[in-house]
This record gives sequence, structure tokens and C-alpha cells, in this order.
Amino acid sequence: MKPQNNTASKEGRPLNPQRKRFTPGEANRALVYVRKIVQDIVDSYAEFMRLRDVLEESDRSHTFQDRFERVRRRAQHLADRLNQLKDELHEVGCELKDWSQGLVDFPSSRGGADVALCWKLGEPDVAYWHDADDGFRGRKLIDSAF
Repeated sequence: MKPQNNTASKEGRPLNPQRKRFTPGEANRALVYVRKIVQDIVDSYAEFMRLRDVLEESDRSHTFQDRFERVRRRAQHLADRLNQLKDELHEVGCELKDWSQGLVDFPSSRGGADVALCWKLGEPDVAYWHDADDGFRGRKLIDSAF
């Protein structure tokens, strides 16, 4: 039981050419909705990870079986919810890159090359981009040439 991670690898698999391409303005307008989803993801993921740790360390004896089963059901509910939230982001056209930090990429293009506009929960707007194979460490400020 865990959330599914179907996003591009950190090694930089090319973005899907069939996906929507965002301009910085479009990505920032989408943040009104995306920010809420990502906050739910980060909060739910933190709880899911705490419950996972409880399950891994729990005593499954008869005495604690009811508690174990309640925790297991809650963790499964959270895993299902996390996958639904990730699917909502996918429907918007962006990709969740990190469950705990709330890192999201919006597919884009710059000079004919696939790039990603990059946003992290807590940032006021989409202000960074990176090459498709660079990831978070390759972030650069969006400039007027974009």
C-alpha cells in the first residue's frame, strides 16, 4: 500500500509530446487550483508516512489487532486519496515531482526545446524553469526571453 509514482524520472526522461505546454502566465493562473491540491498532497503524505511507520513498528498480536486494522485502513484511504490528488494534477497538465515538498513541473517549451516550469509549495508563483533533463537542481529564474 503506497501512493503510485508515475511521474518522469529524476534522470530527466523527456516530457510527453502529447501533453499541454504552459506559458508562465498559464502556469501561474493554474496555481489557484494547483496550490490547493498540492497542499492536500503534502499534508496527506505526511500523515500517510507517519501511519506507515506505525504499521511497520506495530505489534500485530491479538491484543492490538483492532488498532492495527484501523491504522491500516486509514493508511489505505490516504494512499487512495493521494493517487486521486495526483490524478487531478495530471488532468490540469502538470506533474508532481515530490510528495513531501510539493514540487510540481509544468511542461513548457523554450526555443523549441522541452523544458519544465518549476514550482514548489510555499513559493508565491511559478518563477523558475529547468531543462527537461536537469530537474530541480537546474532551476533558473524565468526571464523576459521566455
